[in-house]
Amino acid sequence: MAADTPAADTPALERPQIYLITPPTFALEVFPAQLAKVLDAVPVACLRLALASRDEDGIGRAADACRQIAHERDVAVVIEDHLKLVERHGLDGIHLTDAARSVRAARKELGADAIVGAWCGASQHAGMTAGEAGADYVCFGPVGDTALGTGTRAGRDLFAWWSEVIEVPVVAEGALTPALIADLAPVTDFFAIGAEIWGQDDPAAALKALIAALG
Repeated sequence: MAADTPAADTPALERPQIYLITPPTFALEVFPAQLAKVLDAVPVACLRLALASRDEDGIGRAADACRQIAHERDVAVVIEDHLKLVERHGLDGIHLTDAARSVRAARKELGADAIVGAWCGASQHAGMTAGEAGADYVCFGPVGDTALGTGTRAGRDLFAWWSEVIEVPVVAEGALTPALIADLAPVTDFFAIGAEIWGQDDPAAALKALIAALG
């Protein structure tokens, strides 16, 4: 497994890496070229397919297109929740949105070499449980202000504690701003970025501006 994926044991306090999230919907005639441009502009450790569709064929075609673009650039690809599609489409793993509840089952299904990540909101307990169950990384968020979900933010203190005490890599996600990235950079391993850039005219330029504080 590549050393620069969220499955790796990346020490905190190093320069955080970028974990890219796809839009929930996109046109296959347009998005792969956008994705390629972003991946060519900024080093990315992992791509998450976070598709809102329930159309298996549509998800599969999107997964194949994104996998080709990402794997050509040695970027790992995980898919959100659709466990059965991981091996079918040659993906590198799964991102689970139910905290720790499915981690053990996913690990058993996919094996030791697959990436298994877990979204744990702002819950330290859920993150610890996911890590103990075998998650390769834990996502906390949102870290910025948002009206989505409960709006409960994952504060800097959670990341600071995690990076000091827990070895499982941690990902900061949700409503990121340049100021938040500068503030959280010393205490997170990855920044998960998606909605912050895809609505912009030039997503690659938007990503560069967003992470400028990382140097």
